[in-house]
Amino acid sequence: MSATLSFTAPTEHGPQDVTLAYARVGEGEPLLLLHGIGHHRQAWDPVVDILATEREVVAVDLPGFGQSSALPDGLPHDLPTTVAVLGAFCAALGLDRPHVAGNSLGGLLALGLGRENLARSVTALSPAGFWTQAERRYAFGVLMGMRRTARSLPLPLVERLSRTAVGRTALTSTIYARPGRRSPEAVVAETLALAHAQGFSETLRAGRSVLFTDDVPGVPVTVAWGDRDRLLLPRQGIRAKRAIPRARLVRLPGCGHVPMNDDPALVARVLLDGSRAQSASALRTSFSTVAL
Repeated sequence: MSATLSFTAPTEHGPQDVTLAYARVGEGEPLLLLHGIGHHRQAWDPVVDILATEREVVAVDLPGFGQSSALPDGLPHDLPTTVAVLGAFCAALGLDRPHVAGNSLGGLLALGLGRENLARSVTALSPAGFWTQAERRYAFGVLMGMRRTARSLPLPLVERLSRTAVGRTALTSTIYARPGRRSPEAVVAETLALAHAQGFSETLRAGRSVLFTDDVPGVPVTVAWGDRDRLLLPRQGIRAKRAIPRARLVRLPGCGHVPMNDDPALVARVLLDGSRAQSASALRTSFSTVAL
């Protein structure tokens, strides 16, 4: 079920009215899904039906992305504010400390929710915030280039490119290891989402100073990285493990930066195992050593 929700968020800048779009499906313990910068909640579509067999899945468009409005004027799209907004969103939906999974920016936000004890478990897929400054500048440069391309291409050209595997590769190979598997309709929709994302520039600007260096105590954490991630390099997972020593570090073979479409079955299993994480044996996949 797709819907919008208006609520009041208690931010550092005082109470603010926010409206977010989301989709809700399935039954079981709640699982909140958070997408990356420039994307939208439909990034999770390849895994939602699998997850919904065991979880009540809530996929949300982050503020200023997808169908969600940007935050009110004067409210920064930074980590503390967005975490507070998402916490208020969960409270308004009646979600008591949901399991949270996120990709890229969404992975960073998921860890932020875990750090604030607003999540019962966290699974972060290629989370932002574990970069060196050189790696951050590289990733931001790639993202800005993708945004410029998305905004410059006429819609008929995007639609024409999306109809062939070569065209889908040209449009999405930065984030997918197997772009030919993405449907033409999904490629068109996410290209438009990137082009029209109201919160893109503000979110990117706020991310320039972000480094996630804190532990996430008392919350089971899984960090998973595609071994073909070309945007946030897999060695950043080693730094995440150092910052969060009790986290499980999982390798996603053959997957890129947005792994849900590259291997839906594997990613769904990692997310479900992460949300079951009762013991160190919950996940059997090991992360291979990557030279720093």
